[in-house]
Amino acid sequence: METTYYTSPIGNLEIKGTNNEIHSIYFIDDNLAPIEVKSKELQKCVSQLDEYFAGTRKEFELRLSPKGTEFQGRVWNELLNVPFGKTRSYLHQTKQLGDVKAIRAVASANGKNPISIIIPCHRIIGSDGSLTGYAGGVWRKKWLLEHESGSKQQTLF
Repeated sequence: METTYYTSPIGNLEIKGTNNEIHSIYFIDDNLAPIEVKSKELQKCVSQLDEYFAGTRKEFELRLSPKGTEFQGRVWNELLNVPFGKTRSYLHQTKQLGDVKAIRAVASANGKNPISIIIPCHRIIGSDGSLTGYAGGVWRKKWLLEHESGSKQQTLF
């Protein structure tokens, strides 16, 4: 397992993976310099994040291996179906998974997503359009949605 650090416009990321797959991408508070990595998949990840933040990449082409329960895996796989620049509600996500009563469990699984940005849990919003919850902070969620939509989110006040 290798680790590197990535400086994004919305904070630093810690990326962990192997030569074959990405295991985690987390926002971190520390300001750590990137570590040169030998892993081809980590190199691809950094390159694709550069393209994403530059606005030239809309889909990631990486092998992902997030660690979690079977249920969490189903939730995270469903997140990969939300297109770039679009949002879905938690309720929509639970319907896609076949159990509208599982909305809290789905929201909890989204919050435990270990691969930020690539598995786009930031694209899931409240049914009323509110930017409810995001492990990296709601301000990051807002930034990511604006970045992907190409427009600023409107506020009422």
